[in-house]
Amino acid sequence: MMDIIETDLCVIGAGSGGLSVAAGAVQMGARVILIEAGEMGGDCLNAGCVPSKALIAAAKAAEAQRRGFRGVAGTEPEVDFAAAKDHVRAVIDQIAPVDSQERFEGLGCTVIRAFARFIGPREVEAGGTRIRARRFVVATGSRPMVPPIQGVETVPYFTNETIFDLRERPRHLIVIGGGPIGVEMAQAHRRLGCEVTAIEGAQVLGREDPDLAAVVTYALKAEGIALVEGQPVVRIAGAAGAVEVTLGDGRQISGSHLLIAVGRKVALEGLNLDSAGVAHTAKGVTVDARLRSTNRRVYAVGDAAGGLQFTHVAGWHAGIVVRQAVLGLPAKADPRALPRATYTDPELAQAGLTEAEARKTYGGALEVVRAEFAHNDRAQAEGKTKGLIKVMVVKGRPVGASIVGPQAGELIGLWALAISARLRMSAIAGMVAPYPTLGEVSKRAAGAYFSPRLFESPALKRFVRIVQRWVP
Repeated sequence: MMDIIETDLCVIGAGSGGLSVAAGAVQMGARVILIEAGEMGGDCLNAGCVPSKALIAAAKAAEAQRRGFRGVAGTEPEVDFAAAKDHVRAVIDQIAPVDSQERFEGLGCTVIRAFARFIGPREVEAGGTRIRARRFVVATGSRPMVPPIQGVETVPYFTNETIFDLRERPRHLIVIGGGPIGVEMAQAHRRLGCEVTAIEGAQVLGREDPDLAAVVTYALKAEGIALVEGQPVVRIAGAAGAVEVTLGDGRQISGSHLLIAVGRKVALEGLNLDSAGVAHTAKGVTVDARLRSTNRRVYAVGDAAGGLQFTHVAGWHAGIVVRQAVLGLPAKADPRALPRATYTDPELAQAGLTEAEARKTYGGALEVVRAEFAHNDRAQAEGKTKGLIKVMVVKGRPVGASIVGPQAGELIGLWALAISARLRMSAIAGMVAPYPTLGEVSKRAAGAYFSPRLFESPALKRFVRIVQRWVP
């Protein structure tokens, strides 16, 4: 006979979303069971955001030494690739206790390290235990997608789950995939001394605004990364240390190592969702605006909910679910203002609609304003003038913002707030930013919205003349 545990909330998956739900719920007084078969912390901590940004930091240090600065001679850095990976591991180890089983058990959660499967609308089985809960949260995340390319099953390759364990510097890394993960890893490895070829079947960073993506691709090429766009990979051959990729046009590219970064698939296999009456597709659990599935007791968060696949989205989802499942308060997920960032150099960030999306939605009501980093005094002082901000405005309110340039991922937060809070452009224009900072780029963009209204209006000029003549 299986042991049966009754609880208020059963969370399946200990990644960002699941941990946030569990921590919030248990500290508010709910009984929580947290189930995880793999590593605590999920993909973000162990194979995603944390290790990739740690490696990017090492690569950035190498590039800074290589480039030098005016008056400071650049020199080729001595890169210890294994030591750079030690830094990656050290960062993971430093953060891991926050996501650990011990911490969550200390908070009051019951943690079960096993695979979970639904055995009915209200019950899950995991590790020989049956869990009966009032509410369930599916937070199982996603896994790297490996496309069915001819020969892929016979050739050694890396994904984001394995690339950070590689301690020998690749001589020539071939990256299949030109999305955020692909270009971040391509640039990091190039800066750490590898020859790199990145292959994208469509356009590199094709989801982003093409004006801004072009700034990034120019920088990648300038650093010596060979970018191949518009060509699918049709065949892979070779062995460890000698990989050959054949493109759709017949070209062959040879390298020493292969990284596949073509996207991710939601990890729902084995959950037996049908037995719980939970509708789902290959994209994830089918949820409404409240993140609730077709079984009213089951919610999904993060990648499992079938939307944008970002750690901060999972954390945001967690708050929405906690308000409902724990506090009984209404809450809905409105993704219109969600930010995202690609951590290349220069960085690329987006909140709300791109220009193309906004034109499709708003047509002639849309106004687009721009500001260049070259006109920012801090960017000039630091020699980082390549970049721009583009803001999409409808009736005086921003509906989207796109930024490419230094610290774009930091700068986009202001616009995410402005869009979600439905602030007017006057609020940004009236903001006082410290001088000199890159944040003034946002203020300058807001000012660009008002400039034609203030400086090109004949009626305003006539009014000013009247005021100057008659007002003492």
